[in-house]
Amino acid sequence: MLTGGAIPPPATLVNMTAPFETLSALDRVVHEPARLAILTALSACAAADFLFLQSLTGLGKGNLSSHLDKLEEAGLVRVEKSFKGKVPRTQIALTPAGRRAIESHWRQLEGFRKTLRGWRRRLLAGIDPVET
Repeated sequence: MLTGGAIPPPATLVNMTAPFETLSALDRVVHEPARLAILTALSACAAADFLFLQSLTGLGKGNLSSHLDKLEEAGLVRVEKSFKGKVPRTQIALTPAGRRAIESHWRQLEGFRKTLRGWRRRLLAGIDPVET
């Protein structure tokens, strides 16, 4: 049991890092906010146009290009450039590895969220969340 009500003593807070270690294990290529937005958007479709992704994410052309380069280097997206008449067209799609990565990432975040909810319930009940 915790002493002093629902707020754990400082020594207990030190032991509460276990679920937060999950965050440090997240893939930083995927977890970066702009890339997470790109991958999440692409996970909902077969492919997306560069201009659509730019509009959706609010990123500038150079910034979006830079993030797409990093995702392509990591093997998470496929970028195909072509022309429709004389107009350049860039299509971006998740690779199978990219689809697995984004699905795994969201599963990890959901698991982290569930763990924290359990910890919160235990804290509010005055139970040390570290005890099993």
